[in-house]
Amino acid sequence: MTQLKIGGVPEHFNLPWHLAQKDKAFKKQNIDLQWRDFPGGTGAMCHALRNDDIDVAIILTEGIIKDIIDGNASKIIQTYVESPLVWGIHVDKDSTYRTVNDLKGTTAAISRSGSGSHLMAYINAEQNQWDIEKDLKFNIIQDIEGALTGFKNKAVDYLLWEKFMTKPLVDNGTLRRIGNCLSPWPCFVIAARDEIIENKPEILKSLLEIINTYTRDFKDTEQIEIRISEMYNIQIEDVRSWLEITEWSQCIMDEETISNVQRHLLQVKIIPNTIEYQSLIKKII
Repeated sequence: MTQLKIGGVPEHFNLPWHLAQKDKAFKKQNIDLQWRDFPGGTGAMCHALRNDDIDVAIILTEGIIKDIIDGNASKIIQTYVESPLVWGIHVDKDSTYRTVNDLKGTTAAISRSGSGSHLMAYINAEQNQWDIEKDLKFNIIQDIEGALTGFKNKAVDYLLWEKFMTKPLVDNGTLRRIGNCLSPWPCFVIAARDEIIENKPEILKSLLEIINTYTRDFKDTEQIEIRISEMYNIQIEDVRSWLEITEWSQCIMDEETISNVQRHLLQVKIIPNTIEYQSLIKKII
């Protein structure tokens, strides 16, 4: 049996992996899947890929592209979620900020440098025509708990985080959501270290074939709305809204989309240059 160490955020997007594990779908194909949650998100997973702590990551598109350009020896092997991610723009319940433009020049809470929350703060600034050099400030908070502490200590002013994961905090009055920011591309991809791609391509092929079976039928899973609601503390109506707008993928990301991501990242100076499609993508199946 071949061991594969895989990482992902502890969010509802990754429930298909846990359902497949529960069904022993990977073990039936001689894959010993070792799942690891990364509350710190994209930046933490990029670090883990670089250090060989994980072999595969379910990771934000823009984050892994940036890190591969920065030297991460990994490739995207498939799109995981085709739909864009809806990032809620949040402030503390007692904040005086009422609109997104009120946040211009204030401090954004980010999980770490290069994380999704970091990169999307730039995208939000771009979409609102802010000055990237003057209107963005950051404070690293590690995770959502760190953000809450940052709000309490007045160390941060706003936070971009996945809308449905923060909905319970909005519902109970801890945070206020004053806007949304959509990623301009498919939100999650599956990335693997180059060493694994080179030495275990058949294992990765089996891995993708298994998870694609689960994502293809995910919305038809028995009592899926109730299971998501109970596991992730999300109200049923919010689960239904999320399922309506979320589409999984079983395909490799095309060259036009990769170019679009790089063009955006270059425009807001997140990356120093663009690279060829083949340097970011490896087709496994």
